[in-house]
Amino acid sequence: MTITLLRSFRIGQFAIFDFAVSYIVMYFFAPVLSKLFSLIGIYINREQWLWLTMPIALLVHILAGSQTPFTQMFLSLHGGIVAKTIIIVMLVMVYIRRPKQHGSI
Repeated sequence: MTITLLRSFRIGQFAIFDFAVSYIVMYFFAPVLSKLFSLIGIYINREQWLWLTMPIALLVHILAGSQTPFTQMFLSLHGGIVAKTIIIVMLVMVYIRRPKQHGSI
């Protein structure tokens, strides 16, 4: 099986394989990332990392200049409301699902 075949399975213009791999990688690397960030006082749990997967991927694609369909939708000045809403909702979920502070009122 080749990457081309795996990426041929799509929902609209989006390759299912790309999303699946991104979330699987983040799931397994989340504990390592959480430990690294905790060293500088930022506490992020696995669920939050999963919510951050698409926003981080979007940021990386923008910084790298990679024009994926989702990036193009997000950067569109006259549309892309769905893409923008998805990213905003994911960032809100990161905030909502933050770890509880022990000893706080």
